[in-house]
Amino acid sequence: MIRILLADDHPVVREGLRAMLDAEPDLAVVAEASNGPRAEALAAELAPDIVLMDLRMPGGDGVESIVRMTAAGLSCRTIVLTTYETDRDILRAVEAGAAGYLLKDMARAELAGAVRAAARGETVLAPSVAARLVDQLRTNPERPRLSERETAVLRLVADGCTNAEIGRRLHVAESTVKTHLLRAFGKLGVDDRTAAVTSAMRFGLLE
Repeated sequence: MIRILLADDHPVVREGLRAMLDAEPDLAVVAEASNGPRAEALAAELAPDIVLMDLRMPGGDGVESIVRMTAAGLSCRTIVLTTYETDRDILRAVEAGAAGYLLKDMARAELAGAVRAAARGETVLAPSVAARLVDQLRTNPERPRLSERETAVLRLVADGCTNAEIGRRLHVAESTVKTHLLRAFGKLGVDDRTAAVTSAMRFGLLE
């Protein structure tokens, strides 16, 4: 039995997903969450096999939750299930460690098959999402891969924040901000804040 946690802020969507998945003999929804932080807590407590994670929820961004669950070493595999398919959303999710990126307009059989594939360790992508990723690789073959936190730091740098201000906003020490900046500098091949922001914008990393 593949155990599934649903994370979506719309009760009707959760009810529909539960009905679809519980109708399959080898799938079982074990819990529901209405935001990212609640999903993280339930994933740590229940250790589901799969988390179906909405991308944008009040009280907690889905990608940020994926980052934290990955960092915590949770064994569950997370699939983004959303209505959004912009390049930035897709890249953020994949880089955060998502096992898949699916769209909510897919059929029940397709969703069930994707959950099973992810549980086997495969990466599952909606066809349009896979095409966007291929296009990104073709147009930006050497596109740097910044972490979610490195990107957040550079966005605040672009807004004119000092390291101390960034630390306060992200609730981390100023030394941690400096570490993220140095790592971003290395990935972007630059040695100062202005060049880092300019380079990140050129690669479309701060959109």
